[in-house]
Amino acid sequence: MIKNRSVPTDVLLPHLTYQDVGATVARLSRVFGFEEHYRYGGEPPNGAQMRLGKAWITVNGPSERRSAPAQAGAWTQSLTVFVEDIEAHYARAQNSGAQVVEELHETEYGELQYGVRDLEGHHRLFSRHAKDVAPEQWGAVKKGSVEP
Repeated sequence: MIKNRSVPTDVLLPHLTYQDVGATVARLSRVFGFEEHYRYGGEPPNGAQMRLGKAWITVNGPSERRSAPAQAGAWTQSLTVFVEDIEAHYARAQNSGAQVVEELHETEYGELQYGVRDLEGHHRLFSRHAKDVAPEQWGAVKKGSVEP
């Protein structure tokens, strides 16, 4: 696969809709430590690409076919972003006024994680692998032979 500096992820690039792209970029940077890669569409911007470690997202403005969860009245998706120092990340989010909807805890499947809802209703889990747990140990049923 060729590399593209405009789209530097090779696996998955979620696009999330917000009413105010500029304010969203500032808040995601301040509260969660995302870094802006670029923005586009003039002023106000219509989109921006951001990253936190190896996790990349594109933030879009609304259109006829897109709206934020707050306007839709429901979560439209949930993202899990993996961070190494989850405890410090959680403290930063709390100190910055993030709306925590799931306190920091270890799950039955071996993740240390917490959940937040942002100003426009997007749900995020921030997580770190705490231990290796086989899916069968917590009740999942393995299908097929695919190994992660």
